[in-house]
Amino acid sequence: MPLCLACAFAQADDAPAVVALQSVVVVGTTILPGQGVPLSEVPSNVQTLQGAALKGPRASTLAQALDQGVGSVNVNDTSGNAFQLDVNFRGFTASPALGTPQGLSVFLDGVRVNEVFGDTVNWDLIPEGAIARIAVVPGSNPVFGLNTLGGALSVTTRDGFDESGGEVRAWGGQWGRKAVDFEGGVHDAHLAAFVAGNVLHEDGWGDNDPSRVGQLFAKVGWRADHDRADLSLSLANTRLEGNQTLPVTWLSDYRAAYSWPDFQSNRLVFVNANASHRFDADLLVEGNAFHRQLKTFVFNSNVNDDFDPTRAVGDGNQPTGNAINDVAQSRSGASMQLTSATAVAGHANHLSAGASFESGFTAFTQSSQEAGSSRDTTSDKPVSLDTSLHARASVAGLFATDTLGLGAKTFLNLAGRYNVAHVDLSDRLGIALNGRHTFRRFNPSVGLTTNPSDAVTLYGTYNEGMRVPTPVELSCADPNAPCSLPNAFSSDPDLKPVISHNVELGARGQATEALRWSAAVFRTELRDDIQFISSGGGATSAGYFQNVGDTRRQGAGFGLDATAGALTLGAHYSLVDATFRTPLVLNSPDNSTAAPISCAQCTDIQVRPGNHLPSIPRHTFKLRADYAFGEAASLGATLVAQGSQYARGDENNADVNGKTPGFALVSVDGRMRLGAGWEAFANVFNLFNRRTSNFATLGENVFTGPGRGFDATGASWRAEQFRTAGAPRGIWAGLTWHFDAPSAS
Repeated sequence: MPLCLACAFAQADDAPAVVALQSVVVVGTTILPGQGVPLSEVPSNVQTLQGAALKGPRASTLAQALDQGVGSVNVNDTSGNAFQLDVNFRGFTASPALGTPQGLSVFLDGVRVNEVFGDTVNWDLIPEGAIARIAVVPGSNPVFGLNTLGGALSVTTRDGFDESGGEVRAWGGQWGRKAVDFEGGVHDAHLAAFVAGNVLHEDGWGDNDPSRVGQLFAKVGWRADHDRADLSLSLANTRLEGNQTLPVTWLSDYRAAYSWPDFQSNRLVFVNANASHRFDADLLVEGNAFHRQLKTFVFNSNVNDDFDPTRAVGDGNQPTGNAINDVAQSRSGASMQLTSATAVAGHANHLSAGASFESGFTAFTQSSQEAGSSRDTTSDKPVSLDTSLHARASVAGLFATDTLGLGAKTFLNLAGRYNVAHVDLSDRLGIALNGRHTFRRFNPSVGLTTNPSDAVTLYGTYNEGMRVPTPVELSCADPNAPCSLPNAFSSDPDLKPVISHNVELGARGQATEALRWSAAVFRTELRDDIQFISSGGGATSAGYFQNVGDTRRQGAGFGLDATAGALTLGAHYSLVDATFRTPLVLNSPDNSTAAPISCAQCTDIQVRPGNHLPSIPRHTFKLRADYAFGEAASLGATLVAQGSQYARGDENNADVNGKTPGFALVSVDGRMRLGAGWEAFANVFNLFNRRTSNFATLGENVFTGPGRGFDATGASWRAEQFRTAGAPRGIWAGLTWHFDAPSAS
């Protein structure tokens, strides 16, 4: 669904990335910006990350910037590539990996950028140099549309009316990283243009994980007395390789790859148009239309789960192979919204109502290729087509949200949305994958905000949401035919939609001009939650999607921002308790407690209410400090710490390998003005060179022969915990040239 949530405020480039929003005006909490609602009337703990946090190498990727700068956020590195991180917020995920059930929506200038096929989020396709700010909004607010279970991230881009002049930035350093960024804007009274782009290449810190990222963003705008319009174009071309997870027994050589090559390439074309007309001071109509086209190629080196150690190695019985996938996705949509700020019976009132529709198409093919016995699966053997699937998905929605002043300092918010979603699957090689699925639901929301003083806001909210099973989930839901995602699909049972019930209570305030704070407690109950269940074996990505009954994410978050002279501090602590609430039996053959529960030959685990969900740490803490030496220079340091977490496949929390340990990382950065528009900057990531891991899964290690070769007899294969090794210390530096530009004539 299209959405735009913009926050208007100013912040210096060297100020902390996370800001408390006490004095911020939220310009729109609906599909399009609307006329604006003061934050004192918004019943949720909104956080904002400024685009300045992405300039230079302070954070190499958008996901890393969110991890460093937003409370209740942590990341999982499932692929071994910094541009393909899972971003978790309050226990809900936005991920580029098809094997990860999604729970967050991500929007770019009013358009939802979760992809059609798996609701995935490709962070490498969001134009980092064009970002003005990112608003992180918690909860299941229904006006955000389908699949927003735990929150939404709304990215607002820059434009030429607010950006005059520009800058060029070149930087590089360890891991063979080289990057060039540029951005600039120009405007006159009615017309404006803005462009931003970046090119990055690195060899990677591991043995086989180079990356290449290219992004280009351009926007033209027009303004008149009562009208405005914008047209933007976003292009991206990326190729990302990763080292996968490693058996724990291999982590002494943390740069190694279990098997290789593994890479994904993306090519994006995204066009977006927005327009509005103001009838008077209280009435505004807005519209939005977009088209998004993405071509993805995925090459995965795999262990062959069908390998038979009792037969000779050869054609038809090779230990390793490759999965080759082509995914072509296109999506178009539009929305319309009417906003009125007319008082009702003498009470302040802000009403927005509208409708949206979008339709998407996916053409997916999966091919397989035998390789050999080496961990390097480069092969010249024939490629065979195994799956060809077409998927069509459409979503239509009607929504309304109203904020009514019950008095001068108390406000009631009521909102609701009715959604209808269709998913049609067409098997191009037969009929096994054919299916038609329709989902309908009305999702409500109610919130109350009160301001006992100008310095304190109290709020409470309840809302509901629905996540529709994606085409990839509907095509991979049979435990008898697990998928090595995104590589294999079969005829599967239907999945139920996921329904969320979210409650949040909170407070925020400003003790002084130099001290701001926020606190929130929350609980989100999911009914018929969907999880990816690992099936084990040599392919650690093999498994299937399953409704697992009820799950719960509950916890608290606390934020503090303070300024003392030239020193600025920001701290955030969050507690997330994510648990299963329904007893269930899951297949997990590589779990040390696996037993024949559901059948005599089964390798099951018993999951009980209270067992923790994998990959979600209970505790996270962030601390950011900046010291400004006048206008000439600044120094900053960031601490990111998180607690331990369970591995995927250890849903019963009883595997002998235990949890993946927690860690704390410190990074430092600085800048210095050199004169004549020049500025130097540098960054050190993981200052103390800590060995870390933020993701683990259970699997079977088959490369147990001499020199970590393949054991064709199978005698020494063993179940292990596999972890993604975290990046070591990295040092980068660069130069920025700032320039002014005259207004366009």
